[in-house]
Amino acid sequence: MSATTSPTTPSTRMSGSTRLSFPHLVRSEWIKLRSIRSTFWCYAILVVVTIGMAALVGANTNSGGQDMPTDIANGTFVNANTVGVLLSSLVVGVLGVLIITGEYGTGQVRSTFTAEPRRTGVILAKATVLAVTTFVVSAVATWIGVLISLPLLAGNGVEPEIGDPSVFMPILGSSVFLTLLALLAYGIGLLVRSSAGGIAITLGILLVLPVVLGLMAGLMNVEWPTNIAAFLPDMAGGQLYAYAYDGASEADTSGVVLNGWGGFGVLAAEVLVIGGLALTLARRRDV
Repeated sequence: MSATTSPTTPSTRMSGSTRLSFPHLVRSEWIKLRSIRSTFWCYAILVVVTIGMAALVGANTNSGGQDMPTDIANGTFVNANTVGVLLSSLVVGVLGVLIITGEYGTGQVRSTFTAEPRRTGVILAKATVLAVTTFVVSAVATWIGVLISLPLLAGNGVEPEIGDPSVFMPILGSSVFLTLLALLAYGIGLLVRSSAGGIAITLGILLVLPVVLGLMAGLMNVEWPTNIAAFLPDMAGGQLYAYAYDGASEADTSGVVLNGWGGFGVLAAEVLVIGGLALTLARRRDV
């Protein structure tokens, strides 16, 4: 055979003319997500913490033998079913980083980007799989916790109005918060391309920075560190699952105060900024 026929072989034609569609990329990333052992353990911890904390708080909350006002009962119920979010946020933060940096660490990212040279599709597909999986796992665990804690609280004299939007929305908001936080960590991991560095930055933002700003506000007796802290991911996103007690908005008008939608907007903007910057650099940098 003549050597000139080699460019027309099926494999060559496929590599030159066929591109993976977004649904195919999503399916590929879903297979990767399921095959990683750390993913299973992170989501397992999230489920155990969410359900366990809801059951624990529900079983140990007591109205003191008196009828609890509806507003207090609603707030108690929301707190019981969102108290595990602080621990879960650390888990999804680590998971979000590892989802992308694990491929850089093993070198598998070279094969991934070879299959999708433009890189944008596979990065967005991975983010989509992470977001959907995190939201579904968190939401299912949260509502299992609701079903467990509801009779426990009722037996202790706490009878919330579960259908009230002020109760329903914060419980739903806890899953939204964890999803956005996982995406923020994913963007940080993509930006630094290092598991250790990405986890350190993520946990530093969640654990260290709020403490530093709080100490600065107390030692310097100034308000601006507290105002800055209100825009940190955990503080702003925390408004998504915070119960709004009657009259709470008039109780304290000093400093920056975000409501649920304001906190969602701030956290979503941070996810978009970090994610957009990481995506831009990922397309320009060598692997």
